[in-house]
Amino acid sequence: MRAVVQRVTEASVTVAGETVGSILGPGLCVLVGVTHEDTPAQAAQLARKLWSLRILEGEKSCSDLSAPLLVVSQFTLYGDARKGRRPTWNAAAPGPVAEPLVDEVVAQLRGLGATVATGRFGAEMKVSLVNDGPFTVLLEM
Repeated sequence: MRAVVQRVTEASVTVAGETVGSILGPGLCVLVGVTHEDTPAQAAQLARKLWSLRILEGEKSCSDLSAPLLVVSQFTLYGDARKGRRPTWNAAAPGPVAEPLVDEVVAQLRGLGATVATGRFGAEMKVSLVNDGPFTVLLEM
């Protein structure tokens, strides 16, 4: 499981012109990619890491500030462009595997007390954000 985590002052996701998820920061915008071997235990581990990651201003975490998170599924995080000019998506888990694991990350975060907005799995999404810093990290579970 991979996550690109961006510290934001605001972030939103629209589908077909409709805003389906948005947060006002400080908070985190998290793009989550799932591969074939990922498990619910890794989803729970990722949620705990996101909730406690000390990357907000003053080395604070979302749990310290009750900061919101926007979680968006992103299969392209497992794209491989090492050969040729077009990436392959072979390492990305198919929807029936990936969707429940992204949902598990969200459920685990909410279970920890987080306010979580989401995108819409499998939809053509437009993600807008204001990256604070800029500050971006890559997590792998």
